[in-house]
Amino acid sequence: MSKVIGIDLGTTNSCVATIENGEPIVIANAEGARTTPSVVAFNKDGERLIGITAKRQAVTNPERTMISVKRHMGTDWKTDIDGTEYTPQEISAFILQKLKADAEAYLGHEIKQAVI
Repeated sequence: MSKVIGIDLGTTNSCVATIENGEPIVIANAEGARTTPSVVAFNKDGERLIGITAKRQAVTNPERTMISVKRHMGTDWKTDIDGTEYTPQEISAFILQKLKADAEAYLGHEIKQAVI
């Protein structure tokens, strides 16, 4: 049976958790941390970076780094990267995809249900 995960999509950091043996546990991300920065960036080659890797290059690449996009939810805010416009919802979806992938790697199976 597939486990259900809980996701805290935060303005600054996000995390994912599940229940094991009746106890909640926060799942570490691929980098070993229990929280993932809610940051998405695109490097000069167009590669999408999410989490700590995006945060690390934010100072040297601020125009291609999105921080605190949750604050723009419900507005008409968009950002253009290499001719593609991204909404706060799309950027947040990238973060959710990473959290889901980290949870799947930890649990060893596909996640089909989540509470956000």
